[in-house]
Amino acid sequence: QVQLVESGGGLVQAGGSLRLSCVVSGRTFSSYGMGWFRQAPGKGREFVAGISQSGGTTYYTDSVKGRFTISRDNAKNTVLLQMNSLKLEDTAVYYCAADYEPSRLLKSQADYWGQGTQVTVSS
Repeated sequence: QVQLVESGGGLVQAGGSLRLSCVVSGRTFSSYGMGWFRQAPGKGREFVAGISQSGGTTYYTDSVKGRFTISRDNAKNTVLLQMNSLKLEDTAVYYCAADYEPSRLLKSQADYWGQGTQVTVSS
């Protein structure tokens, strides 16, 4: 059983930064592409960023390019999302997800999902 636990969410002013962390249980973390998604109130779940199994390839939705950085540490079973220059529209519940096929993450598909962490950006 694979379990994903996110942390690092909170309340931040516009222009500020947060770093989200997702720890994955199990011994096969390095076999999974990893992704971050978000869901704002009244909206559907949106792909934010993805990273390949080795960390050599990353993907971002256009609205976060240049502001967010996804990374992973396979020795610690952890994927991170560094969020800088946060905007009001970044407010959402952020989820991490894992899938053997990173391309599925781009379609908001994944085998495993975390429970989410709330990010609120205030003016």
